[in-house]
Amino acid sequence: MHGPIDNDIEEHPLRYKENGIDETEISGILSTHFNTESETPSPGVRSKKLSFPDSDATPAPDYGISPDKESMELTPLSGDDSMNEKHGLKQQTDDVEEDSPYEVVRHSVSNKDDPSMYSLTFRVWLLGIIFTGVLSFVNQFFFYRQNQLSLGGSVVQLLAFPAGYVLSRVLPTRKFTTFGWVWTLNPGPFNIKEHVLISIFATASSGSPYAIDVVTIKKIWYKSDLGFVASLLFILTSQIMGYSFAGLARKFLVYPAAMIWPASLISVTLFRTFHEIQDFGGKMSRTKMFWICFIGSFLWYFVPNFLIPALSYIALLCYMAPNNVIANQLGDSYNGLGILNFTLDWSTISSNMGSPIAYPWAMACNLFAGFVVVMWIITPIGYYSNTWGTGNMPIYTAHLYRTNGSAYDIHEIMTSDQHLDEAKYAEYGPVRMSFQFAISYGIGFAAIMTLLVYIGLHYGPEIYQQLRQSRSINEDVHLKLMRHYEEVPHWWYIVLFVITFATSIAICEIYRMMPWYWVVVATLVPLVFTIPIGIIQAVSNQQPGLNVITEFIIGYGMPGNPIANVTFKVYGYITMTQALNLVSDLKLGHYMKIPPRNMFVVQLAGTILASFIELGVAYWLMNTVANICTPEGYPFTCISANTFYSASVLWGLIGPGKLFGTSSPYHPVLYLFFVGAVLPVPVWYMQRKYPNSFWRHINLPVAISIAGAMPPMPAASIVNWFIACFVFNYIIHKYRNTWWQRYAFSLSAGLDSGVAISGIVQFGIFTKAKMPQWWGADADHCKLAPTGGFLNRVSPPA
Repeated sequence: MHGPIDNDIEEHPLRYKENGIDETEISGILSTHFNTESETPSPGVRSKKLSFPDSDATPAPDYGISPDKESMELTPLSGDDSMNEKHGLKQQTDDVEEDSPYEVVRHSVSNKDDPSMYSLTFRVWLLGIIFTGVLSFVNQFFFYRQNQLSLGGSVVQLLAFPAGYVLSRVLPTRKFTTFGWVWTLNPGPFNIKEHVLISIFATASSGSPYAIDVVTIKKIWYKSDLGFVASLLFILTSQIMGYSFAGLARKFLVYPAAMIWPASLISVTLFRTFHEIQDFGGKMSRTKMFWICFIGSFLWYFVPNFLIPALSYIALLCYMAPNNVIANQLGDSYNGLGILNFTLDWSTISSNMGSPIAYPWAMACNLFAGFVVVMWIITPIGYYSNTWGTGNMPIYTAHLYRTNGSAYDIHEIMTSDQHLDEAKYAEYGPVRMSFQFAISYGIGFAAIMTLLVYIGLHYGPEIYQQLRQSRSINEDVHLKLMRHYEEVPHWWYIVLFVITFATSIAICEIYRMMPWYWVVVATLVPLVFTIPIGIIQAVSNQQPGLNVITEFIIGYGMPGNPIANVTFKVYGYITMTQALNLVSDLKLGHYMKIPPRNMFVVQLAGTILASFIELGVAYWLMNTVANICTPEGYPFTCISANTFYSASVLWGLIGPGKLFGTSSPYHPVLYLFFVGAVLPVPVWYMQRKYPNSFWRHINLPVAISIAGAMPPMPAASIVNWFIACFVFNYIIHKYRNTWWQRYAFSLSAGLDSGVAISGIVQFGIFTKAKMPQWWGADADHCKLAPTGGFLNRVSPPA
């Protein structure tokens, strides 16, 4: 989901990467309790088996009340025994097997390894290719749809386990010799290392690449198709360049024990649960629950997607007052505030924020509180007071307008080479955006500063201490165990960088996307920031976004050039994000004792394969779907690409100098940088003064982050997502906890997968079929919300 503050990045800020399980599941991991047999390892025991209330249950964080700050800290061992006891850390003695100095790691990661265990097998290649193909196709297909469903790594983890087991039973065990290399289709039982590699293979680049947004807006809006080959090279270079930075940062971000990477710990725990707990009893398995939910979801999605689309959004206010523009604006989902707007469509619930089951209840409350403040309090006040003259526009939209409320046509102000024509711009008039769209940028500015200050206040000492430890690299048991395997030499990553960097310059120069020297500048951003941002993320599980920095740099450096602006962001910001995603995978492989060269191969293979599939799906849809990325092309309305296009106009074609300059009505939003820097301080003070009060549940970066995805995220989608989260992660989690632990994530994966496959099947079956016109066949019953502002008082079309 791409939002105005990028969160026009690939995902919601809490879901940057899926390491087998959504990162939303580990939001607040530092305050998570792991249910284990004992608080510390028993003497003489190398690793202990994780214990859960239900032997077949998927382990998950405690989604109830988080512990206080003392139990959250991950301070390294000190010389003070009492201090070590306080943080749950024990000095290693001769009586205890060597293990990680961090309790949260000891409880999740085994401190032993079997170097003879095979990993990169035929089964890994077969299942990895299949799952990569499915995830890449499905996620890219739904990227262009109004409800942007996304399949994550949890689906792969769940299905790869039984699939691997079946292959281990049916594939022949005969050995083959090829050029002196002996290999077999079936080396033996399916093991945990194969399982991890399949998951990493499939999720290395399964989400829609950011570069495809550039390809899409060039073809659809700027009418200058980049071409398939150039687009493919553009995607591959932007994706693979991150590998070089990830590989060169291993010494600082992967090897040190201090670099914990909390996201990886949940994946480790889930993998170990699959392979170490074999007593399934007589209860229904998670796999059976998955298939039951899959079939039910697959069949039901025919109802809201084809038979009765009105069930996707049931806007009560619009039904009660269809001719009242304010009621339409308050009740609509895509161009309104989503008040009293409900759904019977799972894709509406999970397509934008991800599955509600994957979010801890406390984090969901913070997110929804941020939504209420921004959308139900600030937006109506600003809009209905006609702030910045926005009363003649829709209340919620990412589209751009003229001062009179009519649509802004960029072709009226561009030269033939798609740059800004100053004379035409002066004659045509300045660009305007809705109040909510403008204020979302300001809140996004505040969110960046809030996150940085929040991390400094809450995790500053830990980051400093662990930075010092990372420089010394005192080998822990996991690094020592990894010495059994051949490491990937640095020159492999250097060669990757040279190839991708040179290709990037060639593409940008040949296709006039950006001058070569700006490619150099863009590359300096990940070169400088990957390690410091990675250290912050490895400790706090928060990744400060640098997208605004890149937008300001290129916006002031090359004003009037929209394609250069978005290209710079791809190579400057997304390359770093991709690098940190890969580093997180490398840490997972480090914890699971995966041979590094096998990790390198599957990450690279998965990224290359996914890029081909995703671009193929993108061109297939853009060339075959009539009116794609417009309201007439429903359901292929491209809500994320629309927002990305608007951002390219605002930051690239117009430029931040005009957009936020002193003469612009939007200049005051820049002051929210300072507001964001101050906002966390009083909350932090109250949390320290009253550690057991409700203040401890407030997470400002999470609450503010929701503004970065709005627009394009439908308002009603958030409302229904929160209702579902309340049902599953509060009521069921609290009163049927054993059931929740056993089946919650299987249910979530089944519902998501069923909707995704059903949507593709229906597209193939009903491409040219249309339901008869009747009340239920109309997905939109808020006709006045998108047609103009409340000042216009427009009438519904005849």
